[in-house]
Amino acid sequence: MTQTYDLIIRGGEVVNHAGRAVTDIGIRNGKFAFVGDLSQASAGETFDATGLTVMPGVIDSQVHFREPGLEWKEDLETGANAAVLGGVTAVFEMPNTEPTTTEPDALADKLKRAAGRMSCDHAFYVGGTHENARFLGELERLPGCCGIKVFMGASTGTLLVQDDEGVEQVLRHINRRAAFHSEDEYRLADRRPLARTGDWTSHPEVRDAESAIRSTRRLVALAQKLGKRIHVLHVTTAEEIAFLALNKDVASVEVTPQHLTLAGPEAYERLKGYAQMNPPIRDAAHRQALWSGVATGVADVLGSDHAPHTAEEKARPYPASPSGMPGVQTLLPVMLTHVAEGRLTLERLVDLTSHGPNRIFGLADKGRIAEGFDADLTIVDLKARRTIRHADMASRVGWTPFDGFEAKGWPVATIIRGITVMRDDEIVAHGQGKPVRFHETLGS
Repeated sequence: MTQTYDLIIRGGEVVNHAGRAVTDIGIRNGKFAFVGDLSQASAGETFDATGLTVMPGVIDSQVHFREPGLEWKEDLETGANAAVLGGVTAVFEMPNTEPTTTEPDALADKLKRAAGRMSCDHAFYVGGTHENARFLGELERLPGCCGIKVFMGASTGTLLVQDDEGVEQVLRHINRRAAFHSEDEYRLADRRPLARTGDWTSHPEVRDAESAIRSTRRLVALAQKLGKRIHVLHVTTAEEIAFLALNKDVASVEVTPQHLTLAGPEAYERLKGYAQMNPPIRDAAHRQALWSGVATGVADVLGSDHAPHTAEEKARPYPASPSGMPGVQTLLPVMLTHVAEGRLTLERLVDLTSHGPNRIFGLADKGRIAEGFDADLTIVDLKARRTIRHADMASRVGWTPFDGFEAKGWPVATIIRGITVMRDDEIVAHGQGKPVRFHETLGS
């Protein structure tokens, strides 16, 4: 009897937990049903992937899509469009919106806003604060929540938790892994007078490496004391990589394409405000240490920290210019270029963008090409040579720090739960995104 599937991906080089092989993938009811020779099988739809590379769907576990309250910079729809055009199948969105995502109604509002508008799958962080710490054990179990996010360095409204007592209260009340922006607010406050007006090269002096490692040491000590799991976002320093390598029992680690690619002072001289983000782009020695963290397995996941601001806002003279840059659409082309240039293997990239999120966040049915998992695929052409341009960005702000970057490798299709959402730089199925499911919230 002939096997039948809804969709068969034929003849691509599949990269998964077993390595690489030219093979077929059968999809049924939005799930992977078979990986192997399907030359005798039939399907309602066939995707000829000959000459292409088929990866598990890329998951970007840190984005700021600015809705509600800041929609002139981005919204859930435009951010998701940028994601799927970049080959990203799921995103985890941050709580520093207006109002902040710190209570059940705000999370429910974001999920409602996402329904029928976001073209990628999605989950939302709940912000941990002094005021809601005792409720976080309940908040982190809400469907659609990917975990708790805490800002130890300056952020929006009440989201700043700069003191050890506050961080300890957050950790005491949670059971899932919590994500942290780890910069020491006390040191940052002392160093703000070091900012030189109009000189972005002073940004990594204001927010120096000591600010990061000091905060991360405090954070790890509290996690060890309480036996809690933490996720240190956008690590930028050699000191943190070395320290976190010794504390993997409690700490997982995120790195970003920006910090792996750009370096100061050159980036600030060339890009000015477009190079400004928190924690900062640092010098080449710190960048090399991040690559060492990728090579040795200290880094667990790759996040874009997509955080758009308008070109007009970015043109303000430092330090009046805001920190943050778009990145969800360029994450994969930039990292595929690093693969082409020998800085990491394609298998390691897959580990950072799908297998890693699966492990770190406890994804119920995403992050692997395996029977029974959601049929999320990112199909790329490793031979493609494309130039990243401002004009091609789907983000509402319309710019990228990688304008002019010659990419070696490009996403050609984004498939989410068996639905082809993007093909050949065109979104062909809009608003198909659904909430991501997590082991620790099943049945909630």
